This record gives sequence, C-alpha cells and structure tokens, in this order.
Amino acid sequence: MALEEKERIIIPDEHGEEHLFEVLFTFDVDQTGDSYIAVVPMEQKEDEEVEVFAFRYEEKSQDEDDLSLFQIESEEEWEMVEEMLNTLTEEETD
Repeated sequence: MALEEKERIIIPDEHGEEHLFEVLFTFDVDQTGDSYIAVVPMEQKEDEEVEVFAFRYEEKSQDEDDLSLFQIESEEEWEMVEEMLNTLTEEETD
C-alpha cells in the first residue's frame, strides 16, 4: 500500500512570515459557488492538540497553485466547515 503524499501550501501571516501548512481537505458549496480549504500547521508538535485553520478561497488563474485566501467571518460558513470536518473525521475512524 503506497502512502499518499499530502498536499502542502505556504501561507504568509499578518507580519509577512511564511508558514507551511498541510491541506486536510477542500470542498465546494454548490449553492453559493464558494470553495473552502482546511489546513493544519506543519510545525505543530505531535503531542499538541491539532489546530485547524479554514479559509474560503478563489483560484487566481488556471494554475491551481495560485490561490487567494479569505477569512471566514460568518457563523453560517463556520458551521458548514465544522460539519464537513466532523463528517470527514467520522469517515476516517470508521
């Protein structure tokens, strides 16, 4: 069984420092046409509780490596992302 290479992205913080994140999942919402991405920091220690970051994103061009990330601000969007994360976590434990 081959190990699947996890996708990684670099996201700069508010100070311009770049941080490496592992992509947990991406998903699209058909009703709104919005796309979302959930990531975890690569520099987390193994024994730490995993902090998940989620963003709404748009592709800047045909090149999938060029994304614009947007903070999720509405309660409805957060609930939708949390529901998707819970669904994927349940699938992994089954």
